[in-house]
Amino acid sequence: MMPEKNENSVSSAAVALTIAGSDSGGGAGIQADLQTFAALDVFGTSALSCATAQNPSGVYGIEEFPPEFVVRQIKAVCDAFPVGAAKTGMLYSAGIIRSVAGEDVREGIPILVVDPVMVATSGARLLKADAEEALCNELLPQARVVTPNLHEAEILAGHAISSGDDMMAAAREIGRRYDVACVVKGGHLPGGEVVDALFDEGEERMFVAARVEGVETHGSGCAFSAALTALLARGLLLDESVRLAKDFVHAALEKAVTVGRHQALNLRAGGERVRAELIAGEV
Repeated sequence: MMPEKNENSVSSAAVALTIAGSDSGGGAGIQADLQTFAALDVFGTSALSCATAQNPSGVYGIEEFPPEFVVRQIKAVCDAFPVGAAKTGMLYSAGIIRSVAGEDVREGIPILVVDPVMVATSGARLLKADAEEALCNELLPQARVVTPNLHEAEILAGHAISSGDDMMAAAREIGRRYDVACVVKGGHLPGGEVVDALFDEGEERMFVAARVEGVETHGSGCAFSAALTALLARGLLLDESVRLAKDFVHAALEKAVTVGRHQALNLRAGGERVRAELIAGEV
């Protein structure tokens, strides 16, 4: 017999999982992911791959967790919650990548977003040199979508990118090579506009927004992939999720706040922008 519904009970929430590293500075990694999930009304869960000593100026230390402990975290989350979508961020080692790829299959997570975190903006390497092969051969083929920035796309595609056409060519090559949708993020290309290129099952689409000048962008890549994951967990289609994730980051940059000597993305403002669009019925 089903229990009677309490008049004070809440509606069921979409659930998203982030598998990534901790950013002690709070602007990227697990911290940014969970804030983004909350801003988009998605219940956030997490599995930490490693801890970093970092702030927006640099990464000063990395300690990875044993792969079996990362797996234990994923299993604990999936045993308790109906994960609608998961994302990976900084995985750091081949052992962690292989464990996460296998656990995604075993736990039946329906949608996996891979943010192939390789190098920090400060130049610190966030993926061990011997882990790239595991990322490409074992994790990317499990994903629904991969979200490389310009430098990561150059590594994955194997050639330089200097224009929007190059970005789309790279998205196409990566997508076909790993049988995955690919969003190449163009924030590092110069110019007054930021262009992202999406390739998905033969369909190609460019997303354009005015560049927000004079703002630190630490954590923007994490916020984009986390927003994309949250929107997919809510049941939106991929192309609309990409568009809204881009709007989310744009609003978070526009409304950035000063914290100490740095600026931080205003993820709450990003959530307000996207919720307004959803309410207005633009999706």
